[in-house]
Amino acid sequence: MIQLGVNIDHIATLRQARYRGQATRLAEPSPLFAAHEAQLGGADGITVHLREDRRHMQDTDVEDLCSQVGVKMNLEMAATDEMVSIACRLLPDTAMLVPEGRQELTTEGGLDVLGQESRLGDVVAQLHGSGLVVSAFIDAEPGQIGACARVGFDVCEVHTGPYAHAFAEAGGDFRRPALRDALDRVAEAGGLIRDAGMRFNAGHALNYANVQPIAALPGIEELHIGHSIVSRSVYTGLRDAVAQMKRLMLDAAQH
Repeated sequence: MIQLGVNIDHIATLRQARYRGQATRLAEPSPLFAAHEAQLGGADGITVHLREDRRHMQDTDVEDLCSQVGVKMNLEMAATDEMVSIACRLLPDTAMLVPEGRQELTTEGGLDVLGQESRLGDVVAQLHGSGLVVSAFIDAEPGQIGACARVGFDVCEVHTGPYAHAFAEAGGDFRRPALRDALDRVAEAGGLIRDAGMRFNAGHALNYANVQPIAALPGIEELHIGHSIVSRSVYTGLRDAVAQMKRLMLDAAQH
């Protein structure tokens, strides 16, 4: 059954807008409370990105979440010595390697596994040595998928940003070739990932309008969605926002 991992980074973004540099455990909104609300809405996992610049999530947030959340914890991280050390100490369920740039607002593209197989192989081996499932956030490119298999990744999460952009440009009209092609690229990548013995996940820029065609793809196991759910929760509450997204995904996956 398809699963939903809720990214709660922007709960911390809101907190840091007011409490930057102060004791985060005493500040609000609390990412830990948000994670519990997401669980009550049906989230199967919680995703956070501990960035090098600590622009939203802080080390104490990840510590609290890894020790107190009752569903899967997915830690997005750059492939740096610091982050590998943190992941091996805190032991989230999954360590997901992502590219990271200081100037980007959010992750802008997939990890170039093909261009750094040797180094990433060492990183994956270290994470596996601590018993972690290791995932790569990649573009829907066959070369990157092959490199992920050679390096030893357990999971490939396909970057759905290009699909989401095509969906918005086409107004959701699948008669538009660009939108059909964008969805087909994700589907084809999913097939290659599964053929290589890895798990097929997807995420980035998915929202309540565009999620169902992705959730309906054969063999997809998990979607990671954050900004859209947190945005809707401003109006509806996080528990209900998560429940609405989960219903859409399950309806699509069952047809």
